[in-house]
Amino acid sequence: MKYNLLSLLLLISVGSQAQMQPDLEAEINDIESQVIEWRRDFHEHPELSNREFKTAEKIAKHLESLGLDVQTGVAKTGVVGILKGDNPGKVVALRADIDALPVTERNELSFKSEVTTEFLGTKTGVMHACGHDTHTAILMGVAEVLSKNKDKINGTVKFIFQPAEEGPPPGEKGGASLMIAEGVLKNPDVDAIFGLHINSGTPVGTIRYKPEGTMAAVERFVINVKGKQTHGSAPWSGTDPILISAKIIDGLQTIISRDSKLVDGAAVITVGKITSGVRFNIIPETAELIGTIRTLDADMKATILKRMGEMVPKIAEAYGGTATVEIQNNTAITYNDPELTNKMLPTLQNIAGKDKVELVKATTGGEDFSFFQEVVPGFYFFLGGQALGTTEAAPHHTPDFHIDESGMLLGVKVMSQLALDYLNN
Repeated sequence: MKYNLLSLLLLISVGSQAQMQPDLEAEINDIESQVIEWRRDFHEHPELSNREFKTAEKIAKHLESLGLDVQTGVAKTGVVGILKGDNPGKVVALRADIDALPVTERNELSFKSEVTTEFLGTKTGVMHACGHDTHTAILMGVAEVLSKNKDKINGTVKFIFQPAEEGPPPGEKGGASLMIAEGVLKNPDVDAIFGLHINSGTPVGTIRYKPEGTMAAVERFVINVKGKQTHGSAPWSGTDPILISAKIIDGLQTIISRDSKLVDGAAVITVGKITSGVRFNIIPETAELIGTIRTLDADMKATILKRMGEMVPKIAEAYGGTATVEIQNNTAITYNDPELTNKMLPTLQNIAGKDKVELVKATTGGEDFSFFQEVVPGFYFFLGGQALGTTEAAPHHTPDFHIDESGMLLGVKVMSQLALDYLNN
């Protein structure tokens, strides 16, 4: 990795950030049980994107009790709290996402989610299967700690509780992009923003980070295939859209294996949903494919989108049908500003310990925190949530996803100290 002179000087000054003051650390330790209690309540009562009504109400009530200037209904269900320090200075934003997923939980917990709903026509459970419940509880804890220490703050802290990180329902707007459009980074104008993501595969006590591109740009695509309906016993009298769909899926993977310069960065095309047909002996007329594209390189992204637009209709035509492809941008590349990352690295190392802060490679997961980073410098890192001594962990977005709550305390400490060090140094 190459560093310019400024970056090297920043790295050399690892000890320049203050260690956490004993009184502040004691206050954080004292609220650990409360943070866990908040998390368990959110986990037991999860709400989907743009429907986080009770979640937002609980957050707002807590921020108001701390004396913060509170805004509700931001980007539908978002909550923003503004804390002014006793001394003038810059403005730093801290962000947590608050929405859950359409996943039926399999964990046996006293606070297991039993919530069910209908999502896009399918009955499903609702679960915090990505850790947003922990992010929300952590940031509520940070707000409580910093609100009691305004004398230590040179500037302003803006707490952003963001809905719909997983994406708004079809036909709706939401998430970070809508918050930005509604002015969340203005009045007062934010100078930098920090965010974290707890990770089920990272050991408790560990922090992982990467300067520059750290998570992928995400596109959602919908492919509509049209054939000709006929009896299942006589396929020659129709055009099978299911067969065409299979050929399209196969063709899409050649874009990754043959058209993408993978030495420049990872790329993924995944078809996650196929809908077609109503009966075993009918070849249907249409099929719909829905999936995602993940890229870490702008040029590669352009190539993939171009090739999909060329390939999909041609494959359908070759088998006697037609197909269209619609691509929607979900997130940009989660880009950690190199100067800000290097500046705040000492804070991570002072709080977690140098041996517990690890430089990692980029991932193909996506985060709409990236939209904030397109407007102001941002730093996004990963917090350990895997129980020590365990070797396997259920992936995010799965029914068995589980977080060791003992990892949350470090999140409160790091986010609190990041805000203080950024404003005071």
